[in-house]
Amino acid sequence: MPSIRVLLCLIFIFLVHGSFAWLSNQPQDAGTDVPSGKLMSLSFAPFREGFSPLEEKFPLPEHIDEDLRLLADKTESIRTYSSLGGQQPTPALARKHGLKMIQGAWLGYGYKDNSNEVNALIKSANENPDVVKRVIVGNEVLLRGDMDVDRLIGYIREVKKAVKQPVSYADVWSMYMKYPKLINEVDFITIHILPYWEDEPISVENASQHLEKIVKQVEDEARGIAPGKPILIGESGWPSAGRQRGMAIPGVVNEAKFIRGMIQVANRHGFDYNIVEAFNQPWKSELEGVVGANWGLFSADREPVFPLTGLVNETPNWPIRFAVATLIWLLAIVRYSKKLAQVSLIRMLAFFTLAQVFGVCLVTLADFLWYTSYSTWQRLYTVALVIANTVLGALLLERGGDILSDKPGSIKLASSLRAGYLVFILLALYKTYGLAMNGRYLSFPIEQFAIPAFGVIGLIACLWLKENKFNGRTLAFNSLIGGNLQSRRDRFFAYLLSFGAIALILGEAKAFMDGRDFIQAHPGFSEGLPFALSYTLYNQQLLAWLVCLLTLSLPFWTKHRSKQDA
Repeated sequence: MPSIRVLLCLIFIFLVHGSFAWLSNQPQDAGTDVPSGKLMSLSFAPFREGFSPLEEKFPLPEHIDEDLRLLADKTESIRTYSSLGGQQPTPALARKHGLKMIQGAWLGYGYKDNSNEVNALIKSANENPDVVKRVIVGNEVLLRGDMDVDRLIGYIREVKKAVKQPVSYADVWSMYMKYPKLINEVDFITIHILPYWEDEPISVENASQHLEKIVKQVEDEARGIAPGKPILIGESGWPSAGRQRGMAIPGVVNEAKFIRGMIQVANRHGFDYNIVEAFNQPWKSELEGVVGANWGLFSADREPVFPLTGLVNETPNWPIRFAVATLIWLLAIVRYSKKLAQVSLIRMLAFFTLAQVFGVCLVTLADFLWYTSYSTWQRLYTVALVIANTVLGALLLERGGDILSDKPGSIKLASSLRAGYLVFILLALYKTYGLAMNGRYLSFPIEQFAIPAFGVIGLIACLWLKENKFNGRTLAFNSLIGGNLQSRRDRFFAYLLSFGAIALILGEAKAFMDGRDFIQAHPGFSEGLPFALSYTLYNQQLLAWLVCLLTLSLPFWTKHRSKQDA
């Protein structure tokens, strides 16, 4: 009879999990299909994993050749950002594959480096007029504060005198509003419109209207200075992974929605555009975290991130994740089925459900962290986190099984659980205060702490089923781990976690209020604070992380100290 109950529980939970996984991973409508034909232009940086301009590990000619071959039937043109750094062969290889170029020169602090870039750009433009159709001198130099506008204008004038192609400078749209004299200097106005990065982030649903609004605003500004001057949307795109900003949520489906919507707007209004970007850039994770490395139409492995036509699946590999999670779950069941053979059906269901949740959390963590790891150290961190979560999950299942089977707590198990939770709490504090102080490019580590958080909830549920009552003792850390090991100093962790949650909210709100465009739109503290808090508290990832923090802190708030094992 017990074996029949086990089988019934297995079938029930498998069906529930399978149904939920299937329903939540249905392909979604991402808007109107992109018309047949090629895209106008794609930003092209041929840096693969292991290559980085920061480390001066530049792309090989064969990489550029392979990438341009892949892009040849996707786009009419490519935009490059540097004329040096291993990208010298690009014009010849673009010609080979029938591509045109918007070639750039990368400008920064150094006079010598800038001079070399400008000279290389001039040389390439003059030697390849059939391929290089426009040139761009500098990219977001003013935004980064690398030089003043007059020095930049000097470089623009130098290039204009030396080449026959139209010359421009590329920056976020607001820089042309701040420095309108740039409009007179360039042959065409190159603006970046990135709704995700706006000081007041725009949702993907409103991104197309925002794009139209900004182009019109720039046109109106230019009309009074240089009527009819062409405008190029030099960068516009959406990240497929990373941290949420206000109403701007990264994701594969949202990236597809934005790109398709942007192309519809561009075609309707005749906008000249360049999509950022062709390929995900692993090296950008060093500067901009997960979100910076995931703007490509293709992954770092040169696989399409999403289709330009038809329905789009946020997690196309979900069947594999489901299968692996189920396998982990079954292994856990085999390990603990004898201990639970005589318990009631509801207790057995509770344990099997907890084991399934842990399996799903572990697979989600491993898949996401590995996909967003781009270096040896990042992968080592991923492996360490997966191992730590696996160990803690096994300890939690051991303790859950003891509670549900009415077995006394083990001091050894309690000590291990205490040590494991203290490690995760210290890591959570490090992550939280980092997010609070400078979290612009840091992702919320929800996946990394899902097992510890669900572990607290699961053990509380197990104690409630055992004792058929809910009180302070049910929440006490001693009761959860099954040993009288809690110290008075442990409440300090609860304070730190709770203060961290408050600091995170304030830090996120302050980051919005520090934005130049935000300040212009909402001058004054009292006017800006409500908007900043609304963007902050709309952030679903931030709220999920706050729930994790408060869940981890909950057992440490109680003063109860059990005198016997739970």
